[in-house]
Amino acid sequence: MSVNKNALIRYKTIDACLQNRFRKWTLEQLVEKCSEALYEYEGIRKGVSQRTVQMDIQMMRSEKLGYNAPIIVLDKKYYTYEDAKYSITKIPLTHQDLSVLSEVVKILQQFKGFNHFQAVESMVGRLQHQIHTVKNKQADVIHFETNEYVVGLKYLDVLYQAILEQKTLSIDYQSFKASEPKKIIFYPHMLKEYRNRWFLLGLLGDYHLPNLIALDRIKNIEIATHPFRYDAQLSDTYFENMIGVSKSYWQVPQPIAFWVNAEHAPYVQTKPLHKTQVVKHDLGAAGCIFTIEVIVNYELEREFLGFGEAIHVITPTSLRERILKRLQYAVENYNFDFEF
Repeated sequence: MSVNKNALIRYKTIDACLQNRFRKWTLEQLVEKCSEALYEYEGIRKGVSQRTVQMDIQMMRSEKLGYNAPIIVLDKKYYTYEDAKYSITKIPLTHQDLSVLSEVVKILQQFKGFNHFQAVESMVGRLQHQIHTVKNKQADVIHFETNEYVVGLKYLDVLYQAILEQKTLSIDYQSFKASEPKKIIFYPHMLKEYRNRWFLLGLLGDYHLPNLIALDRIKNIEIATHPFRYDAQLSDTYFENMIGVSKSYWQVPQPIAFWVNAEHAPYVQTKPLHKTQVVKHDLGAAGCIFTIEVIVNYELEREFLGFGEAIHVITPTSLRERILKRLQYAVENYNFDFEF
């Protein structure tokens, strides 16, 4: 149930009045205090009617907002809390509330490299500790795919802020092929996650083509004094027509047809490889032919190879032959016995 801001101001005002046990509160006095609060906080001069305050008290008494406020009337005239220690600001969280908060925290933990989400997690943790103690702990019922040991996550927040503020970076970067780090000037545009690995998209040095670097290869980051270079083409649509993160600047999407056997076809239907995926031919017990329209890259090949014998690339021919050759190499590797 949604509650508007004015109603919340009235609830808080009524609550503050009823907590004050040194004064007896009539309905007229509560109306006056609510009117004063609305004027102070919202500049509303119209005031509040007795009917509105009566309905507010009824709402606070009910379970609709979770207050269940013990508001009683003494001598048929004076309003007060039956429990002198009660306040709507001291309501403990229920087990259901804590369960929901716990699952929210787990979702936010997927972004633990960002300071913003760390602050939220800490806040929820304090709420759980201070307001309510869970006596019957329940086992996790939801599990996310994470890898907290991925190298480079500590740079996420620095890079995020640099992108927002369009700051040029001086990065010590060591590729897998390099024997030692190399200092590069980088103009960050976007962060991208793919399979628990993070990448930074932007412009490198004086080059005008997009460049992608992996966070797990970054050794150090500093803010550089170079004027920021911005490329409008590096927008949130950059990764739209591909699976994964790698592509050459000149590559364009192309239609790709592939067959999936009957056993695995339902999985591909319920979890499409790409948003462009459509069923071209449903062959029933003989499987299904799908099409997607994406850029051909290394990640796409790995996606197809992951299905093993359950998938067969039909077109384009160049991709089909490349997948076939990699499968043949795999067979050769399995024909070789390693000795330890």
